[in-house]
Amino acid sequence: MTETLFQPIKLGNLTLKNRIVMPPMTRSRATQPGNIANHLMADYYAQRASAGLIISEGTQISALGQGYAWTPGIYSAAQIAGWKTVTSAVHAKGGVMFAQLWHVGRVTHLDNTGGETPISSSALKAENVKVFIDNGQQAPGFVDVVMPREMTQADIKAVIEEYRQAALNALDAGFDGIELHAANGYLINQFIDSEANNRIDEYGGSIANRLRFLDEVVTALIEAIGAARVGVRLAPLTSLNGTVDATPVETYTAAAALLARHKIAYLHIAEVDWDDAPETPLSFKQALRNAFHGVLIFAGRYDGEKAVQTLNDGLADMIGFGRPFVANPDLPKRIQHHYPLADHDPDTLFGGGEKGLTDYPEYKP
Repeated sequence: MTETLFQPIKLGNLTLKNRIVMPPMTRSRATQPGNIANHLMADYYAQRASAGLIISEGTQISALGQGYAWTPGIYSAAQIAGWKTVTSAVHAKGGVMFAQLWHVGRVTHLDNTGGETPISSSALKAENVKVFIDNGQQAPGFVDVVMPREMTQADIKAVIEEYRQAALNALDAGFDGIELHAANGYLINQFIDSEANNRIDEYGGSIANRLRFLDEVVTALIEAIGAARVGVRLAPLTSLNGTVDATPVETYTAAAALLARHKIAYLHIAEVDWDDAPETPLSFKQALRNAFHGVLIFAGRYDGEKAVQTLNDGLADMIGFGRPFVANPDLPKRIQHHYPLADHDPDTLFGGGEKGLTDYPEYKP
């Protein structure tokens, strides 16, 4: 019984046709030079426009915000024009698409930042973290990240302005809204999590201080494009890219309450999703639900059955299906009719061309 998943839902000023989300997934196919979204990416997203909501792959807000080779940006005129090709294709298929705004902070290498030293909440290197660079071949070459420098107050103000401008650029590019990437160990997460932030000013120490940067960025985004077009992604329990918080339940319940006060359109929770990862405790999901009153999205290791149960239990309003969308462009139809799901080829996730991106067929019963 999948009816719950296929009921429409209001998201800000939009009405979505179902409760299935295609969450952001890095695919590294942007045109070089310039990191420009292209027709191949337009085909890929348009094939998946039957999702209630598509959230774009992480899209860097500046050259210094880039962590990996071949990821698209949204700060140049050419990048805005490239994304317009994508959003037009999605809208032509009746889809709704938000841009995920991304700054990686310390999770990068000088080869990806044009030689400029990365920035972070603190001068702390992410240990045992690798990123991929363009090594002159189609396959990415993986290297260790480098030591960042601690952001000054001027840096913080400048990055907030980059986020604000990126949100305006996203609307110019035809996106229906934006998602702030505050998860998975990237820049905003580097302020939030206690073990990645050793600042002694108003952006470090207490939970309220560590949430200040998130608060100020969200304020700027709302001033630019309105709360109804803003979503935020958090990853409370993940240790991805070396960020760990000492009291994640307390920290992220406070973050959810903060975002509720801003009346943003949605809160997107990335659960830990590697094979032997622990389940997110039910009590924590309930605490997030109680703290945040907008649309709540959970993503991570969901199938149709688990998704329906989560919606029916009132813990979430929409469910993100990440990897299943890679090889199943018609995923909503497959879930609805209980068709089998195809498996993706992990060797074609990052870089390359249409193989492993747009050549997965729809299911023919």
